[in-house]
Amino acid sequence: MSVDPVKLTADLVRCASVTPVEAGALVLLDKLLSDAGFVTTRVDRGGVCNLFARWGAGANGRTFGFNGHTDVVPIGNPDDWSHDPFGAEIVDGIMYGRGTTDMKSGVAAFAAAAIDFVQDTPPDGSIVLAITGDEEGDADHGTVALLDWMTANSERIDHCLVGEPTSPNTMGEMMKIGRRGSMNVFFTATGVQGHSAYPHRAKNPVHAMATLVDRLAAHQFDTGTAHFDATTLAVVTFDTGNPATNVIPASCRATVNIRFNDAHSADSLTELLSKMAGDIQADTGVKIGIQVSVSGESFITEPGELSDLISKSVQAETGITPELSTSGGTSDARFVQYHCPVVEFGLVGKTMHQVDECVPIDQIVQLKSIYGRILRDYFA
Repeated sequence: MSVDPVKLTADLVRCASVTPVEAGALVLLDKLLSDAGFVTTRVDRGGVCNLFARWGAGANGRTFGFNGHTDVVPIGNPDDWSHDPFGAEIVDGIMYGRGTTDMKSGVAAFAAAAIDFVQDTPPDGSIVLAITGDEEGDADHGTVALLDWMTANSERIDHCLVGEPTSPNTMGEMMKIGRRGSMNVFFTATGVQGHSAYPHRAKNPVHAMATLVDRLAAHQFDTGTAHFDATTLAVVTFDTGNPATNVIPASCRATVNIRFNDAHSADSLTELLSKMAGDIQADTGVKIGIQVSVSGESFITEPGELSDLISKSVQAETGITPELSTSGGTSDARFVQYHCPVVEFGLVGKTMHQVDECVPIDQIVQLKSIYGRILRDYFA
């Protein structure tokens, strides 16, 4: 009997799995997949729940993998929602609820497609579903834990599709073949506190930090590369914590977020920013410390076998040939890319993380059809 991806999406949305709470979502998928003949393993680590499911022994033939997450972002003020954020209400063909777009519908679509495929036309090969509960959080113990477990247990995937929402406005218009890198840089300027009427007796860290921030904001890192837009830097905080108007503070902090292309690495950017901070320090005598947190390096899956497969399947089901893009933020593809070639394709993402997040139910059905065609063509 065919798996209804709309019903499965609704069942998952009713699990209030605000990251990192599992709330029954993976338990539900575990039973569904094991009943369908998948061998399932819970790979829980660091208080995070994850699920690995394989159909087929994997000794012969190729293995196609799907990756996705069942955790969702917080709902914010529940009074702002027009519908129960965990009710999965369907009104005029649209399902409302947190995670409908990002990305319980994607998980439901690829799980339903995989189950139907192995039952109707068992392939000469294997299918893996790697589903995490830690994509919207720190992501330290989610897909990373699954990949670590796979390596330790000699499990492999030859090609992987991450089911994140990828299309800006119309179903099928875009797939992601890579992502920019992302890093946060935390600056602390330490000067000498003093009276604002006697600035010569102090070393003002605010002036030094303002100069640094201005130079950072004006700096052109590059003009883009073959597959990526230009690197961007955004100043996201600037704070002294100083309540007094007649005191030059002793310290000042600022944070920037950088989204970078393949012309750079986190290390090369750290070196550049450290030099810029060092120049300000030398000019002002204000000490400027720097700390860096890297979410992921940029990566690209070169257009070829995998992107062609997905593109042809999307075109056959929607009539649209998807654009190959590297736009947007980060996803768990940044971890999968170290294991095998990976591409992302999923729903229209206009309402993800918003109040009244929603998805047209016909898109869920269409997405299952696309994933099913991808599997048929991959193992043809």
